[in-house]
Amino acid sequence: MSHRPALTVVGAIAALVTLAGCVPATEAPDIRLPPAGAAFDYQLGGGYDPPEGVTVVARDATDASVGEGVYDICYVNGFQTQPGEGDHWVAEHPTLVLRVADGSPLVDPGWPDEYLLDTSTHAKRDEIAALLGTVVASCLTGGFDAVEIDNLDSYTRSDGRLTIENNIALAAAYARVAHSLGLAIAQKNEAGDSERLRDEVGFDFAITEECARYDECADYTDAYGDLVFDIEYSAEYLPAACAAVGTAVLRDLDLTTPDDPGYVFTSC
Repeated sequence: MSHRPALTVVGAIAALVTLAGCVPATEAPDIRLPPAGAAFDYQLGGGYDPPEGVTVVARDATDASVGEGVYDICYVNGFQTQPGEGDHWVAEHPTLVLRVADGSPLVDPGWPDEYLLDTSTHAKRDEIAALLGTVVASCLTGGFDAVEIDNLDSYTRSDGRLTIENNIALAAAYARVAHSLGLAIAQKNEAGDSERLRDEVGFDFAITEECARYDECADYTDAYGDLVFDIEYSAEYLPAACAAVGTAVLRDLDLTTPDDPGYVFTSC
C-alpha cells in the first residue's frame, strides 16, 4: 500500500481554519475506508509485527504505522489528556482542563492519570481542536490512513459540567480536520447515538470496546454495517462479538506486546 504524500504540520494547521467556517473547504483528498471484515489488531500498548492475516491495525499516535499491506489507524485521545500529560495541560493550557469546585482538574475515575478537557464553549473547543489537530496531522505524516478519536463520552463523567452537544461539536471539528487531510475517522464510544454521530459528525466507521459484553454491537452495526471493529477483553464474549460485527478480536486489557506473558490475541 502506498501512503499519501506527507503534509507538514503547518499545512495541517491551515486546514484547521475551516473549523470556524472562515474559508470555504477546497477539494479534499480521497478518503479510503478500512476493508470490511478484515482481520484486526489493537496495539495501543506498543507496536509489533501484526499476526498472520491481520490487515487492519490500530496504534497510538506516538507509535509508527505498519505500512505496506496494512490499513493503519491512529489513536488520538480527543477529549481527555493522555497519561503523563495532565500536568503539561494544566501548566500550558489551564483553561482547557475541566475543573471541580475547588479548582482541581476533574479526573476520569476509571483512568486516574487522565484529566477531562473542557469542551463547554465554542472558544475552548476551537483551542482544543487546534492543539490536537496537530496530532491528527501527525497521523497523516506518520503514514496512517485513519484516526480513532477516543473518549467521546467524557461528558458522562463530568458531573454535569459538559453535555453531549459540547462533545459532538468538538467531534465534528476533528472530523473536518481529518477529512480535509484525506484521513477517515472512527467513532469510539457513545453507542446509542451512532446513527446521529455518523450523520452529524461524519464518522466513517467504528472501533468499539466490549460491544458484546455491553450489548451494544447492534447500535454500531445499524450505523456502519460491517465497518465495525470490536475489541473484547473476556473470552466468553468473543463468540457473540464475532457473530454481531464485521470484525472482532480478543485482547488482554493492558494491550501488551507478544513478548509479555500476559499477551492475548485471538481474532475471528
